[in-house]
Amino acid sequence: MTPPLDSLTATRALELARKGLERSGAPPEIPPRLIVVDVERQRATLIETGEAKASWPVSTSERGIGGEADSCRTPPGWHRIQRKIGAEADAGTVFSSREPTGEVWRGDTRGDDLILTRILTLDGLETGVNRGDGCDSLSRFIYFHGTNHEALVGRAVSHGCVRMTNADVCALFASVQDGDLVLIVPPAQQSIPDPKGAKHFHYAGLGGSGMSALAQFQVMTGGRASGSDRAFDKGERAAQRSEVEALSIAVLPQDGSGIGPDCAALVVSTAIEEQVPDFAAAKAQGIPIVHRSELLAHFVGARRSVAVTGTSGKSTVTAMVFEILRGAGRDPSVVTGGDLRLLQAQGLPGNAYAGASDLLVIEADESDGSLVRYAPSVGVILNLQRDHKEMNEVEAMFSTLRARVRESLVVGDDPNLDALAGAALRFGFSEPADVRGQDVELLPDGSRFRVEDTVFTLPVPGAHNVANALAAIAACRTLGVVLAEMVAPLAAFQGVARRFESLGVARGVEVVAAFAHNADKVAASLKTARLRGTRILAVFQPHGYGPTRFLRNDFVETFAREISTDDLLWMLEIHYAGGTAARDLSSADIVAEIAARGVAAEFAQSRAWLVERIAREARPGDLVLVMGARDASLTAFAGSILAAIANAEVSATAVPRNSV
Repeated sequence: MTPPLDSLTATRALELARKGLERSGAPPEIPPRLIVVDVERQRATLIETGEAKASWPVSTSERGIGGEADSCRTPPGWHRIQRKIGAEADAGTVFSSREPTGEVWRGDTRGDDLILTRILTLDGLETGVNRGDGCDSLSRFIYFHGTNHEALVGRAVSHGCVRMTNADVCALFASVQDGDLVLIVPPAQQSIPDPKGAKHFHYAGLGGSGMSALAQFQVMTGGRASGSDRAFDKGERAAQRSEVEALSIAVLPQDGSGIGPDCAALVVSTAIEEQVPDFAAAKAQGIPIVHRSELLAHFVGARRSVAVTGTSGKSTVTAMVFEILRGAGRDPSVVTGGDLRLLQAQGLPGNAYAGASDLLVIEADESDGSLVRYAPSVGVILNLQRDHKEMNEVEAMFSTLRARVRESLVVGDDPNLDALAGAALRFGFSEPADVRGQDVELLPDGSRFRVEDTVFTLPVPGAHNVANALAAIAACRTLGVVLAEMVAPLAAFQGVARRFESLGVARGVEVVAAFAHNADKVAASLKTARLRGTRILAVFQPHGYGPTRFLRNDFVETFAREISTDDLLWMLEIHYAGGTAARDLSSADIVAEIAARGVAAEFAQSRAWLVERIAREARPGDLVLVMGARDASLTAFAGSILAAIANAEVSATAVPRNSV
């Protein structure tokens, strides 16, 4: 049966066909019947009379695109179906040199790569690309065929041909004729030097979590890396510098000295301006300049990858998926923005790991628009909230990711994600959710819930973390992990640093560090804190002047709603991460608006002042919640609050801690 064709796949196939008319050997217009093979998404789409009619997953070469003889690559460009072979053959018929052998594959597991059921031979039409001496598709025996590795279809794993499941190749075979055209479209991404080559990649802004993770992953998978960061030049983040240096990543001054004949590429993030000496040196010397997301997209495309996105919960769900796969014996890799405590316990920085399998779990960030570059095997869309951009802009990026997913899509059950869902696997708490959380018990230190007939325990608190776990369960289910295999890894989940991380209890007062930079994350942190403390002493440091200006009203509304009459709120000054942002706003302005709504809110004059203020105010049963984003010093600051409370006199009669 031909699978349903979604509008995004249809639209993309038609766009690729129109773009393909610019290639040498192309017809003057889109032909009456055309097969478009989208290598980036591993899809073959049948177009008839200008309309996409059907689409199937395929597998092109694991070695990528190329027409050279003996390269085992899939040749790009325009082809013609030269011959249809096997019209009357039984499903599973084995072919060799385009002739039936008399053998029939019956579904048994075999390591060899069989050519099965039907063959469509391809004759190249582009001289020097897929036609002529040394690159001729027909003489290379390039064709569509069925495979005995049906479970791998949808991934680039073939030896050059275009593999399909046996049912799908029969459907395609019946829909085309000799002479119909085929367009094989290579991935549209920047050519990146080999990350495992002899030369090193240099990372400008190595101190950033995303950049650090990529540098680590490159080194862990056999490459060489160096990096620079202005914070390191100032003598800051000494512990982080030592961690990356321990992995043989050379840290150099950010003065251009990392760029030279031994440098294969400069890796930059959106935060790196052209005036940075490393950037200027690479430009002057003609060294390729690769955006962080382009390099990550390269790693994603080369592996069976899971990309986790959404405006909240990305780091935690990425960690959960990684720990489930690892606990289930799949030995995955991970590249993420948060530090996994599981990896930190092994002496690693925590935001990257290279496993032995081809599974890779990544955190896909929407904040800088780079999300649209990824073409993962499994895409996970958690939620859609107002954060760095307006929601309609983020939804458009999610739609692009949805169209680029090669195997499966997992989507939350929030109504504002319905338009993105289609045939996706949905997770959440509603009755229609495919992976549904039921019998949920929220406890001060974790939760219990049920999915179908399997009961899970989770050692991290909050309803939002139950939703995160459901997303991870759904993602791992698409990879063939059964519920029973997920129970133990989730019960042992070690979490992500600063994701509601308890730093300890002093004189009956608990201090917690929480990563929260938008209104929804702030609300989730406050709700979780309410499970553990009789009163919340909340501290919030907004991150970045542009984002704070964008979210100002959301912060006011959230704190006015979530801070109770007994709670207290302090806001530190907006964290300035550098760059050219206008510093024309103060946290004091936001505090004034919150206080006008009846909340006990104060502007913190300094960190030292606030430490002393909280130490005087805190009483047994309180929970001090320190919230902020990428400022790594916030955890140490929260620790100084805990130390000050431990050394202070108790200000009131002990109040029993909440025991929900």
